Amino acid sequence: MKKKLYVAIAGAAAATLLLTSCSSSDSATDTAADTTETSAEAADGGTDAAATSGNACVILPDSQSSDRWENQDRPAIQSALEAAGFTADIQNAQGDTTQYLTIGDQMLAGGCGVMVLVDLNGSGATVAEKAKAQGIPVIAYDRPFAPADYYVSFDNVKVGQLQAEGLLKCLGDNGVDPAAAAVVFLNGSPTDGNAAMFKEGYETTLAAAGVTPVKDESVPDWDNQQGGVIYEQMFTDLGGKIDGILAANDGLGGAAIAVNDKNGIKIPTTGQDATVGGMQNVLLGKQCMTVFKNTALEAGDASALAIALLNGEMPTVEGSVDVAGVTVPAKYSDPVIIYAENVNDVISASPGFDVAALCAGDVAEACAAQGIQ
Repeated sequence: MKKKLYVAIAGAAAATLLLTSCSSSDSATDTAADTTETSAEAADGGTDAAATSGNACVILPDSQSSDRWENQDRPAIQSALEAAGFTADIQNAQGDTTQYLTIGDQMLAGGCGVMVLVDLNGSGATVAEKAKAQGIPVIAYDRPFAPADYYVSFDNVKVGQLQAEGLLKCLGDNGVDPAAAAVVFLNGSPTDGNAAMFKEGYETTLAAAGVTPVKDESVPDWDNQQGGVIYEQMFTDLGGKIDGILAANDGLGGAAIAVNDKNGIKIPTTGQDATVGGMQNVLLGKQCMTVFKNTALEAGDASALAIALLNGEMPTVEGSVDVAGVTVPAKYSDPVIIYAENVNDVISASPGFDVAALCAGDVAEACAAQGIQ
């Protein structure tokens, strides 16, 4: 199944697919065979480069926009690669594109058998071009970009749809007619292709319910501080008359909630990533929902691809995404909507989850009410 990429902002939706070894390509669908051929051409020489280095080079974007990168993605990818006998060089650009490029150059100079890159305002594409010039295959992780040999993520349009469904439910629970509701959009970074897909999902779903946002603004670099400033201006402009906030992730939702707290009110607010802070707000009734993207699944898919490439194989996948006219094999996992009553689903799916941190302080009573121990 082939998906269209939002080329202008490097966003993409990908189809579910099955990861197999190169020996299974004869039994794959025509589409899978086509995408494999395209990937093989794009990564010509990549398996040779992989054979010369047992090192997987991974660049994460930051630790401010979401705690997932350091607390979830890093350990999951590192443990999977090391368990397979490979070295994982994982570094974080901390939101700095110059640092991202420097890290990429240093990694390439030190030797990479494969690169797993989370894009940061186009830096991933720049590093990928250098890697591919050296015959090193590249996996675009979570955020799509060109050039890349594979794309691994979640169904990001569905994430947005779930956010809209959650907001509609919360509006209804408050006795507010969605078609008459004053809803504001606090979108993700305009340079992140995923942010466009999230918005496609929630904007389309809300429009079908008759919701037209009264304010609609994007937050550069997913910066929570800027998000708070932007939302506070919305709040001021509207005289506080807001029925719902479509915040693109937990960080931005938390920024809006801080403003609401200051004004002594609660407004249904969305989020995603199922961060500790986000789920605390959900349990306290300040945020109506979040979206759980089980990064263990995403990290597992990326690690499986990386391991196959490091072993000198050319993995075959079913499904693809069109990146600026180039067909790229793609893999994604399904997100899950989380309300207060099913926060336990996140905990049960997350080995080692720190329940004590989640249920600290004034959240303890809310945890007890939901049977979280």
